[in-house]
Amino acid sequence: MTHWTLEPLQVAPVLLLAALYAKRVSTLRERGTAPPLWRVALFALGIVFLLAALVSPVDFYAERSFGLHMTQHILLGDLAPLALLAGVTGPVLRPLLRFVHPLRRVFHPFAALALWAVNLYVWHLPWLYEAALRHDFVHALEHACFFAGGIVMWTPVLETIPMPEWFGTGAKLGYVAIVRVVSTVLGNIFIWPNTAFYSFYEHASRPFGMNAVNDQRLAGSVMMVEGSLVTILALAWLFLRLGAEGELRQRLLEKGLDPRAVRRAVRYGRAQEFEQAR
Repeated sequence: MTHWTLEPLQVAPVLLLAALYAKRVSTLRERGTAPPLWRVALFALGIVFLLAALVSPVDFYAERSFGLHMTQHILLGDLAPLALLAGVTGPVLRPLLRFVHPLRRVFHPFAALALWAVNLYVWHLPWLYEAALRHDFVHALEHACFFAGGIVMWTPVLETIPMPEWFGTGAKLGYVAIVRVVSTVLGNIFIWPNTAFYSFYEHASRPFGMNAVNDQRLAGSVMMVEGSLVTILALAWLFLRLGAEGELRQRLLEKGLDPRAVRRAVRYGRAQEFEQAR
């Protein structure tokens, strides 16, 4: 626990992100449209995940253990993006929408899934993965790509920006399932072989005294366990949401309201406002 690191080029963007969010929330609070506290707490948790990955002993030992390096990548590429996106609302993002709009196609569910999967697998190719371990610039680029990939992958699920009409809660269930199949395949690739893929770790002084093959299996296990837990939570949330949306949609349709307008109002959490307006 004594091996904390402080690299300004990695920490500064995280602190800047936190400061910009705090400033935007403060502005919205003055207007009476601030996000609820639970969203602020989730965004703060995302910042904690980023700092844990970049400055805690996880970062120090990541260069000595594949298992801890995988933990670092999960924090950067899965947990932090999920928490950060869950912490924002439309009003919070409004100043950024003009910059996001030209990139909307990147966040289309098919494109997002493909980009995330390619990014995940390509960075685990031995020659590129070891280049990241040996060169600071490539390592920083790897971290940025994992974080960006996580943002792209989770955006359709949380619908941080509007998705196509067909991509409702039911489609999101399938999307999450596919994401976990993709990551589970990679996790199994690391667990079952009897040879280590990365020669770098064969000569590293690992913190747990395990050999390179077992360290690789630890990395695959970390990926699969974390993926399973997040998937269970995401699917449970989506199933509950699917049921609640069905009941609410049926109640509004029975009042003779326009079906398409009802679907949009229910999907984006504006059913109560929509009902009162009618």
